[in-house]
Amino acid sequence: MPSWRLKGKSIKNCNCDYGCPCDFLGPPSKGGCTGFSAMKIDQGNFGEVGLDGLHWAGLIDFPGPLHEGNGVLQPVIDANADAQQRDALLTILSGKDQSPGSLFVIFNSILAKVHDPLFLPFSFEFDYAKRRAKLSILGLLESTLEPIRNPVTGGEHRILVQMPEGFEYREAEITSGQSRATGKVTLDLRNSHGSLANVAYTENGFAGYRRA
Repeated sequence: MPSWRLKGKSIKNCNCDYGCPCDFLGPPSKGGCTGFSAMKIDQGNFGEVGLDGLHWAGLIDFPGPLHEGNGVLQPVIDANADAQQRDALLTILSGKDQSPGSLFVIFNSILAKVHDPLFLPFSFEFDYAKRRAKLSILGLLESTLEPIRNPVTGGEHRILVQMPEGFEYREAEITSGQSRATGKVTLDLRNSHGSLANVAYTENGFAGYRRA
């Protein structure tokens, strides 16, 4: 199993209220958990296979709290990836031969079903400082993340979450998300929890972040 690294930008939107209870070991706001996570790889490799500039995403549906399992995943890989890059990203997402504390090992341990991967074009916009992001996966997903608004003044509200021992991120800007997705995992999210983070992952787990 070759050494690998993914460093880049991560976004997420789920059906929970702002300040997703999962991060605080609480039950989902709506009973179950639906949403997506996606990443643009600024610098990445799987052994000698370069992964710079590619994207991946996972759409999820859990009937209850994540730790109770029985989740469904729809993996999506950037259509620009060639055969070697596709195999590399799918191997990474599978959690194979990784540290027990890595994001992908933990996540795969709570899945009951993984749909066949889709290979589609991505459009990804990300501005961490302004707490704004957009993701379009052709024919599948449209998502917009923006600052939470003060309900009285309409002004932008800022919340920063830090998790010093987090396996998904160590610091994230919390946003309001709007997402719609079709396919085997459907989404219709409005004014729900979203986050932006700068992350790095390796086969040994989380490997650092940057604020800018």
